[in-house]
Amino acid sequence: MNKTQFQDLAGSEIFPLVDEQGNVIGKATRKECHSGSKILHPVVHLHLFDDKGRLYLQKRLMSKDIQPGKWDTSVGGHVDLGESIETALIRESEEELGLLGFTPEYIDKYVFESEIEKELVHVYKTVFTGLIKPNTNELERGDFFAIPEVESMISQKITTPNFSGEYLKYRDILLCHL
Repeated sequence: MNKTQFQDLAGSEIFPLVDEQGNVIGKATRKECHSGSKILHPVVHLHLFDDKGRLYLQKRLMSKDIQPGKWDTSVGGHVDLGESIETALIRESEEELGLLGFTPEYIDKYVFESEIEKELVHVYKTVFTGLIKPNTNELERGDFFAIPEVESMISQKITTPNFSGEYLKYRDILLCHL
Protein backbone atom coordinates (compact mmCIF):
# COMPACT_ATOMS: atom_id res chain seq x y z
CA MET A 1 0.00 0.00 0.00
CA ASN A 2 1.09 3.52 -0.70
CA LYS A 3 1.51 5.61 2.45
CA THR A 4 0.04 8.65 0.64
CA GLN A 5 -3.32 6.82 0.58
CA PHE A 6 -3.48 7.39 4.34
CA GLN A 7 -2.60 11.07 4.50
CA ASP A 8 -4.76 14.17 4.60
CA LEU A 9 -4.24 17.13 2.26
CA ALA A 10 -1.53 18.53 4.55
CA GLY A 11 0.42 15.25 4.37
CA SER A 12 -0.43 14.07 7.89
CA GLU A 13 -0.85 10.33 8.43
CA ILE A 14 -4.46 9.30 9.07
CA PHE A 15 -5.20 6.62 11.68
CA PRO A 16 -8.49 4.89 12.42
CA LEU A 17 -10.10 5.59 15.78
CA VAL A 18 -11.48 2.51 17.53
CA ASP A 19 -13.48 1.43 20.54
CA GLU A 20 -11.94 -1.00 23.04
CA GLN A 21 -13.18 -3.98 20.99
CA GLY A 22 -11.33 -2.67 17.91
CA ASN A 23 -14.36 -1.46 15.94
CA VAL A 24 -13.53 1.57 13.77
CA ILE A 25 -15.53 4.58 14.92
CA GLY A 26 -13.72 7.45 13.20
CA LYS A 27 -10.39 8.77 11.98
CA ALA A 28 -7.76 11.28 13.07
CA THR A 29 -4.28 12.50 12.15
CA ARG A 30 -1.11 11.28 13.85
CA LYS A 31 -0.79 14.70 15.49
CA GLU A 32 -4.32 14.51 16.89
CA CYS A 33 -3.66 11.02 18.27
CA HIS A 34 -0.36 12.05 19.91
CA SER A 35 -1.40 15.46 21.26
CA GLY A 36 -2.81 14.40 24.61
CA SER A 37 -6.32 13.91 23.25
CA LYS A 38 -6.24 10.25 24.39
CA ILE A 39 -8.30 9.17 21.39
CA LEU A 40 -7.97 5.41 21.04
CA HIS A 41 -6.15 4.23 17.92
CA PRO A 42 -4.82 0.75 17.00
CA VAL A 43 -1.19 -0.35 16.89
CA VAL A 44 0.61 -3.64 16.35
CA HIS A 45 3.53 -5.12 18.31
CA LEU A 46 5.63 -8.12 17.35
CA HIS A 47 7.96 -9.85 19.84
CA LEU A 48 10.63 -11.51 17.70
CA PHE A 49 12.61 -14.41 19.15
CA ASP A 50 15.48 -16.37 17.61
CA ASP A 51 15.92 -20.14 17.85
CA LYS A 52 18.04 -19.65 21.03
CA GLY A 53 15.16 -18.00 22.88
CA ARG A 54 16.65 -14.51 22.70
CA LEU A 55 14.35 -11.52 22.18
CA TYR A 56 15.06 -8.88 19.55
CA LEU A 57 14.72 -5.29 20.76
CA GLN A 58 15.00 -2.14 18.72
CA LYS A 59 16.49 1.12 19.92
CA ARG A 60 14.25 4.03 18.98
CA LEU A 61 15.66 6.92 16.98
CA MET A 62 16.43 10.07 18.94
CA SER A 63 14.19 11.94 16.47
CA LYS A 64 11.06 9.97 17.52
CA ASP A 65 8.30 12.06 19.08
CA ILE A 66 7.63 9.44 21.76
CA GLN A 67 10.28 7.73 23.94
CA PRO A 68 13.35 8.66 21.83
CA GLY A 69 16.49 6.58 22.42
CA LYS A 70 14.74 3.89 24.49
CA TRP A 71 14.80 0.15 23.76
CA ASP A 72 11.45 -1.05 22.52
CA THR A 73 9.40 -3.96 21.16
CA SER A 74 10.95 -5.78 18.17
CA VAL A 75 8.39 -4.25 15.81
CA GLY A 76 5.75 -1.68 16.59
CA GLY A 77 3.65 0.61 14.52
CA HIS A 78 0.34 2.21 13.77
CA VAL A 79 -2.45 0.66 11.79
CA ASP A 80 -3.35 2.86 8.82
CA LEU A 81 -6.90 3.85 7.98
CA GLY A 82 -8.54 1.02 6.01
CA GLU A 83 -5.81 -1.50 6.86
CA SER A 84 -6.36 -4.78 8.70
CA ILE A 85 -4.41 -5.54 11.87
CA GLU A 86 -2.64 -8.47 10.16
CA THR A 87 -1.69 -6.37 7.13
CA ALA A 88 -0.31 -3.64 9.40
CA LEU A 89 1.77 -6.23 11.28
CA ILE A 90 3.28 -7.60 8.08
CA ARG A 91 3.88 -4.08 6.66
CA GLU A 92 5.52 -2.76 9.84
CA SER A 93 7.69 -5.90 10.18
CA GLU A 94 8.95 -5.49 6.64
CA GLU A 95 9.42 -1.70 6.96
CA GLU A 96 11.33 -1.84 10.25
CA LEU A 97 13.29 -5.11 10.03
CA GLY A 98 12.92 -6.38 6.47
CA LEU A 99 11.11 -9.46 7.80
CA LEU A 100 9.60 -11.74 5.18
CA GLY A 101 8.02 -15.17 5.50
CA PHE A 102 7.41 -15.29 9.24
CA THR A 103 4.40 -16.77 11.01
CA PRO A 104 2.97 -14.47 13.68
CA GLU A 105 1.18 -15.94 16.69
CA TYR A 106 -1.56 -13.73 18.12
CA ILE A 107 -1.35 -13.21 21.89
CA ASP A 108 -3.88 -10.57 22.94
CA LYS A 109 -4.98 -6.95 22.69
CA TYR A 110 -5.06 -4.38 25.47
CA VAL A 111 -5.33 -0.63 26.00
CA PHE A 112 -2.12 1.27 26.73
CA GLU A 113 -2.37 4.85 27.93
CA SER A 114 0.43 7.37 28.45
CA GLU A 115 0.40 11.10 29.13
CA ILE A 116 -0.03 11.89 25.44
CA GLU A 117 -1.79 8.97 23.78
CA LYS A 118 -4.06 5.98 24.14
CA GLU A 119 -3.53 2.87 21.98
CA LEU A 120 -5.30 -0.41 21.40
CA VAL A 121 -2.25 -2.66 21.18
CA HIS A 122 -2.46 -5.93 19.24
CA VAL A 123 0.31 -8.23 20.51
CA TYR A 124 1.99 -10.99 18.48
CA LYS A 125 5.10 -13.12 18.80
CA THR A 126 7.17 -15.21 16.40
CA VAL A 127 10.36 -17.24 16.23
CA PHE A 128 12.39 -16.21 13.20
CA THR A 129 15.75 -17.45 11.93
CA GLY A 130 15.88 -15.57 8.63
CA LEU A 131 17.67 -12.39 7.65
CA ILE A 132 16.96 -9.24 9.65
CA LYS A 133 17.73 -5.94 7.95
CA PRO A 134 17.03 -3.05 10.37
CA ASN A 135 15.86 0.09 8.59
CA THR A 136 17.95 2.94 10.02
CA ASN A 137 15.26 5.40 8.94
CA GLU A 138 12.91 3.61 11.36
CA LEU A 139 15.22 2.64 14.27
CA GLU A 140 18.71 3.41 15.53
CA ARG A 141 19.70 -0.24 15.80
CA GLY A 142 18.53 -3.57 17.13
CA ASP A 143 19.85 -6.79 18.58
CA PHE A 144 18.87 -10.07 20.22
CA PHE A 145 19.12 -10.21 24.01
CA ALA A 146 18.98 -13.15 26.41
CA ILE A 147 15.94 -12.96 28.68
CA PRO A 148 17.98 -12.06 31.81
CA GLU A 149 19.44 -9.12 29.82
CA VAL A 150 15.97 -7.99 28.75
CA GLU A 151 14.75 -8.08 32.33
CA SER A 152 17.83 -6.17 33.49
CA MET A 153 17.15 -3.50 30.83
CA ILE A 154 13.57 -3.21 32.12
CA SER A 155 14.76 -2.79 35.72
CA GLN A 156 17.27 -0.13 34.57
CA LYS A 157 14.36 1.74 32.91
CA ILE A 158 16.13 1.93 29.53
CA THR A 159 13.15 0.35 27.78
CA THR A 160 9.92 2.11 26.88
CA PRO A 161 7.18 1.93 29.51
CA ASN A 162 4.91 0.36 26.88
CA PHE A 163 7.37 -2.46 26.17
CA SER A 164 8.19 -2.99 29.86
CA GLY A 165 4.56 -3.27 30.90
CA GLU A 166 3.64 -5.46 27.95
CA TYR A 167 6.58 -7.81 28.43
CA LEU A 168 5.85 -8.23 32.13
CA LYS A 169 2.10 -8.69 31.51
CA TYR A 170 2.62 -11.38 28.86
CA ARG A 171 5.96 -12.81 29.96
CA ASP A 172 4.74 -16.36 30.55
CA ILE A 173 2.96 -16.47 27.18
CA LEU A 174 5.88 -14.88 25.34
CA LEU A 175 8.39 -17.33 26.78
CA CYS A 176 6.18 -20.40 26.44
CA HIS A 177 7.44 -22.98 23.87
CA LEU A 178 10.79 -21.26 23.27
